[in-house]
Amino acid sequence: MKGFAFGKYVPPEQKEGNKFDQLWNVFQQLLLMTNGDVEQAMSWMNQLDRQYGLTDDQYGMGDFFEDLKRKGYLTEQNEEGQVFMTPKSEQSIRRSALEEIFGKLKRSKSGGNHHTPYTGTGDEMSSDLRDFQFGDTLEQISMTESIRNAQINSGVEEFTLMERDLEVVEKEQKTQTSTVLMIDISHSMILYGEDRITPAKKVAMALVELVKQKYPKDTLDIIVFGNDAWQIQVKDLPYLEVGPYHTNTVAGLELAMDLLRRRKNKNKQIFMITDGKPTCLKEGIRYYKNSFGLDRKIVSKTLTLAAQCRRLNVPITTFMIASDPYLKQFVHEFTKVNNGRAYYSSLQGLGNMMFEDFQRNRRKNIK
Repeated sequence: MKGFAFGKYVPPEQKEGNKFDQLWNVFQQLLLMTNGDVEQAMSWMNQLDRQYGLTDDQYGMGDFFEDLKRKGYLTEQNEEGQVFMTPKSEQSIRRSALEEIFGKLKRSKSGGNHHTPYTGTGDEMSSDLRDFQFGDTLEQISMTESIRNAQINSGVEEFTLMERDLEVVEKEQKTQTSTVLMIDISHSMILYGEDRITPAKKVAMALVELVKQKYPKDTLDIIVFGNDAWQIQVKDLPYLEVGPYHTNTVAGLELAMDLLRRRKNKNKQIFMITDGKPTCLKEGIRYYKNSFGLDRKIVSKTLTLAAQCRRLNVPITTFMIASDPYLKQFVHEFTKVNNGRAYYSSLQGLGNMMFEDFQRNRRKNIK
């Protein structure tokens, strides 16, 4: 009887060109952590190289840096010789984030757009068959089933294909969705030695890339909120930093609602990534702040806006990246008032939860 002989595993030699790809994968992560600071990221790369031996005698860190410029990922834009990221590197980081987060999700049977319970019109074929009706297109006709029906009804010798024989493949109606993604950039996003803003940025970039690739008819607006709230562009995401801010959730919701009012889609939703309680309001030019607890005045205004969103059929999905029971109680009340959803996620599970919820897209207000 033959047995098994075990020996030391010798990994296959790396193919030529893989060294750059390996270093580039690490460098993209560092660019996110340094908010797009190329010099700081390269400094960290050199430290990692000394500690873990990322390069070898044939391909050094200097070669990698020159390849980044040659391939168009970095550029020098001023007289001091400072190096900056290019749009190509920004897009590559978004794609990397998409593959890292979305690639972990289970493959679904659907083709990649938001489905509704309604059939008859649309642009994706289903597996259901029905009798031909006036207005159906030729490409919907199931030739196999239709010919079989004609053979049964008229026989093989006197084969005749009539309208009554035709069967068509049903189409599924798909819908467009307008989403506003709110990202908390208050100071608490980096407190207690935990970097919460980098995963939030990564998820946001992956979501943007998903919409661009699979849902091109959807709209996705991104806003950040601290003491105030303002809209940012996709290209700004890698450079997003946490500021010395409080958490003005009210300003974020007001801006999100204003953006959604301009969208003509019936399906609208707000995603909010936060780790803390609302601690700030703006009254005229004055900021009303209280970071010591859940302030009744601030909470009341926040819940009022949640109820207003509910009346406008705009559900709010809150992704809470904190575990404080005191804060969870507020999120629970906020979600109940809005009739939305809340997820209490770790930093590692944030992306999976957001993507599954976005794809599920359980809209109930479709007319």
